[in-house]
Amino acid sequence: MKLRPEELPENGYILLDQLGHKELVPFIQTYMKKRTKFSVIYYICNFLIFGLMGYLLVSDFNSETYSFAAKFTSFSYGLALALVLLPLHEYIHVLAYKMNGATNTSYDANLRKFYFMALADKFVANKREFQIVALAPFLIISSILIGFIFIADQNWTLTCVATLLAHTAMCSGDFGLLSYFDYHQDKDVVTYDEVGNNISYFYGRLKR
Repeated sequence: MKLRPEELPENGYILLDQLGHKELVPFIQTYMKKRTKFSVIYYICNFLIFGLMGYLLVSDFNSETYSFAAKFTSFSYGLALALVLLPLHEYIHVLAYKMNGATNTSYDANLRKFYFMALADKFVANKREFQIVALAPFLIISSILIGFIFIADQNWTLTCVATLLAHTAMCSGDFGLLSYFDYHQDKDVVTYDEVGNNISYFYGRLKR
């Protein structure tokens, strides 16, 4: 979006919310509890992948070669791989920001609360732009993992599904913010980060 933060009020936008980054987790939890398109999609995706994970864990239970230890090991590899993918996830966010015109991008993390953020200082993003930024890692990484599921052997299939499950679960922050936009669908909502103060702002105006 071509507007600068200081130009928002003169263009009819009013402040809806300001989010201190330390309060990200309760903010996300609030909007994941709202019944919006994106919260529903998030829970359906997790439910389906969890079901597939359960099926793979018990599918050959009666086989003489069945080994829960081997399956659990493959599952554990998947969880570890999901953690390894976190830097790539945030990097894709940054690439999406830059594709939309942001120039001053950075990263933030809180290991105690286990959240990671890609930020674009004072870059005003509208709903369409933010959807691209928020969904890009989920769509790209999920597509790659689903592709591997179809070509991998049994053990690696389990690893890929476990990675997909963990990564999808860890996309809750992205879907929570998308849910915020969807919850305020009666307004044109924009957002920007103020990196120096660790705050993200949400402005809105009635749709014209």
